[in-house]
Amino acid sequence: MRLQRSWLCLLLLIIPAISCRDDNISEELPGLRSVTIEEEKVIMEPGGSAGFHFRVKDPQFRFSGPQDLVLSPVSAGSLIRISDVHPDAEEGRYVAELQDIGSEKFSIKTRLGVRTAPGSDALVLSGEFIVSNSAAVPEESTTGLPIVHINTANGAAIKSKTVWVPATMRIGGEEYACSIRGRGNSTWEWPKKPYTVRLDKRASVMGMPAHKRWILLANFMDRTLMRNIVAMKVASLTSLAWTPSCVSVELMLNGRHVGNYLLIEQVRVDENRVNIDETDGVLLELDFHGDEDIQWVDYHGRCWQRWDGIPFAIKHPDSDEITPERVRQIKDYVSEVASVLYSDGFADPVGGYPKYLDVESFIDYWIVFEVMGNHELGNPGSVFMHKDKGGKLTAGPCWDFDWGVLSYKTSPQARTGLINGESIWYARLMKDPVFRSALKARFLELLPALQQIPAFMEETEQMLSRSADLNFSMWDPSQDASLNGWDIINGDEKLSFHQACERLRDIFEERLTVIGNNL
Repeated sequence: MRLQRSWLCLLLLIIPAISCRDDNISEELPGLRSVTIEEEKVIMEPGGSAGFHFRVKDPQFRFSGPQDLVLSPVSAGSLIRISDVHPDAEEGRYVAELQDIGSEKFSIKTRLGVRTAPGSDALVLSGEFIVSNSAAVPEESTTGLPIVHINTANGAAIKSKTVWVPATMRIGGEEYACSIRGRGNSTWEWPKKPYTVRLDKRASVMGMPAHKRWILLANFMDRTLMRNIVAMKVASLTSLAWTPSCVSVELMLNGRHVGNYLLIEQVRVDENRVNIDETDGVLLELDFHGDEDIQWVDYHGRCWQRWDGIPFAIKHPDSDEITPERVRQIKDYVSEVASVLYSDGFADPVGGYPKYLDVESFIDYWIVFEVMGNHELGNPGSVFMHKDKGGKLTAGPCWDFDWGVLSYKTSPQARTGLINGESIWYARLMKDPVFRSALKARFLELLPALQQIPAFMEETEQMLSRSADLNFSMWDPSQDASLNGWDIINGDEKLSFHQACERLRDIFEERLTVIGNNL
């Protein structure tokens, strides 16, 4: 929902959290390496309280009280406070109590920070989660999901991916002036269309931080309606700088119900999204579709399909704002990174790839793709990297996990082995024993949180059940075969919703075992 102006101002005053890398961790607590939030959303009554669960990596860690926990950004403290923390029955698992300090309506995205020692300023930060009071929760449909009403001017049809159609978007009691157009590559050709929404003014929508650009994903071919939801949940458990938030909704388009959609933040450079310098930062996309204004192929390394080389495109700065000199600088930098990576001294900790790559992000990014069985690191589509001014090339954010994800149909090798061990630059990184060892250690560190994902999938299945019944009474995902050489993509399109969800959980659990056996 739209934040009041005062809260928006507070949210913009973000004080950067102190790094949670190993060199900031107190010797008093050598085991504290990660904090994992188990809830995506916490909702409380206005003026009330609510608890949420979190885990710390070190099972021996103990809190002296709620003063050992902080919320980031600190501006969240003007809306909510942590009133208590106590251990749960399971070792390493805790319950924290949040108190609404009196706001009439709010919905914010925040992180939990744990002090590495009493009184210390050094923090270990969790992934993001949303905290709202019930006054900010929009109306629900008979399926239990929020309703997004979009009405175009004079009921005009949305026929193009390039032509914006004036419209209004209403969610609950909030209405936004906007424009809408189609989006996607092959997905735009399917019967159930995905859309991009551009608000006239920046606004927070359903608790997600303020921005103009939003996406409505159709998930037409996903019989579970949750592949993207699960992928974003997994990504949020990692240290990746930003992961899009998303909400399942019912879409009413010009008064007609058109099914279940995923309202999700679009990948954009912004202080609330990919937070890099808008002038000197760069956002890159690796995508075989080759439909960007500025794109090229770097021939260091090789994708396992389609490309002799790796396709790069500049997503930011925009093509109409970037100079030819800046384009040359970006291309030269990518070439320099790749040249070092494929040199004899590539693993040197000073002059090799660690000088150029944010290794932690590349490890976590790979884990998300591998756990989700997404082969698109090797056949790049919607694979992102970014670089801030003066910073290293960083992997992420995650995006687009509906095609062939958690499916032996498109990745039969997933039954027994890794999918992305030879993907793009990872083929070279895996040849460094230090990288491979760090990758294995990080996977084992994340494993307890990843083992909770099947339970999250069950909860999501229950949440989507009634919506799925309506959605699949209108749309048949097995129709995707007509656009894929008469072969279905995910392999579950002809199953029932609940059968497909069970299959998804089974494959996810199998992936955890297979990855552990192969690292």
